[in-house]
Amino acid sequence: MPRASAANIAANRRNAKRSTGPRTPEGKARSSRNARKHIFHPTSFPVVRLEDIEEVDRLRADAIAAYKPVNSQETFAVERIALAQQALLRAERLHSGMMTICLNQTVTDDGRPFTAISPILVNDDFQICRAQNRNYLVAEGFNRLFTKSPAFTQFLRYQAQAERLYRRAIEEFDRLRKLRDEIANEPEDTSQPAESEPLAEEKTNPDTPPPPPNPPHSPDHYGPDGELLPHFARVPRPLEPSAAPPS
Repeated sequence: MPRASAANIAANRRNAKRSTGPRTPEGKARSSRNARKHIFHPTSFPVVRLEDIEEVDRLRADAIAAYKPVNSQETFAVERIALAQQALLRAERLHSGMMTICLNQTVTDDGRPFTAISPILVNDDFQICRAQNRNYLVAEGFNRLFTKSPAFTQFLRYQAQAERLYRRAIEEFDRLRKLRDEIANEPEDTSQPAESEPLAEEKTNPDTPPPPPNPPHSPDHYGPDGELLPHFARVPRPLEPSAAPPS
């Protein structure tokens, strides 16, 4: 197969520079899913009867609109961001539920507190509103529940882990985005071949077969089937006229 000439290589590089790929966000989003094999199912992640079944899908759509991934790996990183955001929201739901448990531990069935605020804090100079009273009850319930229980400590670990996953997902996307920029800005290979590697000479008509080499013996030294006759096998090859020794 003939090698491409320098002119053909230069023309291919010029054509590649003109091809910029999709320009619109919609086109880039479609292009990023061309070779993708993984299918993301947003409805697989919400908690049953607690979280909206479309929540992850909306988080994913917002993340894609904000980060604009251009390939399948960047899209996967953006989906990790959406799932980490859902974990953060879930941690806040858990926190709210735990505070509700604390409040529930300090009131009776008819809404009266088990433990009232000290009369010293309630006098003519200070008015206790309903919100302040409930804050006191939440703190009292918190003290009762978590003084000897590791539940709140485990919640803080879960919350911190959700925050770490969110930061790592963003860092992973930033890493992939920088890699995309490096690949897009990679300089062209314009290095010349080494001197020890001679360039193949271009032929105007490479299909023309080369001329056959000169036989080492004269035609009368060969038999009818082209075999060398035995009594000529050890006869030295005659010298070419140009290589004859000077007389």
